[in-house]
Amino acid sequence: MTKYWQTISIALVTALFLTGLGGEINLINLEGAIAQNSSRTVRNQDIQRLKRSRQRWIEIDRRSQTLTAWQGSRQAYSVIVSTGKSATPTPTGLFNIQTKYSTARMQGEDYNIPDVPHVMYYSGNYAIHGAYWHRSFGIPISHGCTNVAPDHAAWLYRWAAVGTPVVVR
Repeated sequence: MTKYWQTISIALVTALFLTGLGGEINLINLEGAIAQNSSRTVRNQDIQRLKRSRQRWIEIDRRSQTLTAWQGSRQAYSVIVSTGKSATPTPTGLFNIQTKYSTARMQGEDYNIPDVPHVMYYSGNYAIHGAYWHRSFGIPISHGCTNVAPDHAAWLYRWAAVGTPVVVR
């Protein structure tokens, strides 16, 4: 009986921590609760509106580890990526590219990477960027960003402008 309550306590503390200690807790769909704190949930209407438009937009599919660049309903480019691992997931939602840098230093508690190429921030510290330090595309291994091979990141960087919508599902 003790192990059961320890497990429940750990799950509850983790849920409280991940939702900001004050957010609503949804133990059945914790990922959805986190996403709602990061951005609003992507609805089918949002996707249909983007597909009806003629504008450029980016879709990141965490399940298939793909990034697709769209112009309205026409696929312009598609590539295998690496999104966040389970401990540091890529947030889901509807965002816009906020800033672009040809190179940037990225650092956290357990990493410090200089000269990261073709960085496009779309939500706080979350970005689409080139990754020269690994070749494990198709596997979620990042700290939450969307890693793209440098040559693909260069194409996306030239193609997308600040303000380009980014859908992460």
